[in-house]
Amino acid sequence: MAKLGLNVDHIATVRQARGGMEPDPVTAAAIGELAGAEGITIHLREDRRHIQDRDLEILRHTIKTKLNLEMAATQEMVRIALEVKPEQVTLVPEKRQELTTEGGLDVIVNAKHISDTVKRLRDGGISVSLFIDPHQEQIKAAHKTGADYIEIHTGKYADAIGWAAQSHELDNIDTAIKLARKVGLGVNAGHGLNYTNIKAVTALGGVEEFNIGHSIIARATLVGLDRAVRDMVELLKYA
Repeated sequence: MAKLGLNVDHIATVRQARGGMEPDPVTAAAIGELAGAEGITIHLREDRRHIQDRDLEILRHTIKTKLNLEMAATQEMVRIALEVKPEQVTLVPEKRQELTTEGGLDVIVNAKHISDTVKRLRDGGISVSLFIDPHQEQIKAAHKTGADYIEIHTGKYADAIGWAAQSHELDNIDTAIKLARKVGLGVNAGHGLNYTNIKAVTALGGVEEFNIGHSIIARATLVGLDRAVRDMVELLKYA
């Protein structure tokens, strides 16, 4: 059964909208773990638009499962990661003007820098995942960096309209999963997945962890976070 990594960034987004202390992503993470999430994911962006350094520091000391820190491959973020030591770092591309991460890392173009970053993090005892599009050449390049995992960017599948387009993107994801596992990479997946479209991806098999935030937090506004997390865990369990 694939694990659920609960992304609590959007809890922090709501908090930052008013500049106060509520709702607290630390509390949300605790509720998520109690409801069955087996990991907590946060993205510490360079502009600190949602998750703050304070959140990262407290979560490091309070979560009971696994802390997955999404971050850009910058000197500042590497320094922070080596100090805080999350169980896993997921390297992602980052643009100041984007609403959310728009695509995967270009590992081919940035191979030297990413490889150096992976080595620094792994030497610090941190497992490293690379957030990439489901392209075979990117997977091969990711393997050469020494990363432990890839996280397949499922955004194109999530945005596809009509079964033909969705099927095409599913085929790409399936091929990516099989190639990654063949070369010895662990496989995670995420971006744009919800309670409906995740079913076809889980049916492919081979994904160890799904990192999901927006759809869970959106449902939580209507039914509560505990119920929203449990519903997603059930989908993964019985896929």
